[in-house]
Amino acid sequence: MTFRHRPATLNDLPTIVAIYNSTVASREVTADTEPVTVASRLAWFHEHTPERRPLWVIERADDTAASPEIVGWISYSNFYGRPAYAGTAEVSIYIAESWRGKGVGRYALAEAIAFAPNIKVHTLLGFIFGHNQPSLGLFSKFGFETWANLPRVANLDGVERDLIILGKRVA
Repeated sequence: MTFRHRPATLNDLPTIVAIYNSTVASREVTADTEPVTVASRLAWFHEHTPERRPLWVIERADDTAASPEIVGWISYSNFYGRPAYAGTAEVSIYIAESWRGKGVGRYALAEAIAFAPNIKVHTLLGFIFGHNQPSLGLFSKFGFETWANLPRVANLDGVERDLIILGKRVA
């Protein structure tokens, strides 16, 4: 199966939020413990500009419907918010539940790495829970290394969880 991506539009935001919310209950992917709303994600959406910190939706390449199904999304986010870190970005990948394990993540990460130099990003980071083995494995396959281990910094339903920061120079 092949995929394509495009810049997200405001009309895509409900689907982006639905995909994100589908990960909350697992306590494996996000530190949010309750679903978020479209309204609460508007400012976040507008922070993602195609020329600096894109937000892309992923579709099947063979989907010719007028409104192709969104199977996942990719975003680049600022790291630490200071000018000296402008060349570093956090990459996030979220995949619709029915599309997990079908190559969407591999496609997304490959595209994020390839595109990073176009937005003057030389270093990509992934912030991943230590118990999220699928994501840790995916990033590892693409040459990301553990740059930090923050032990027990998250509390999910009374269980303390580690945050692993993976990094890769891409340019």
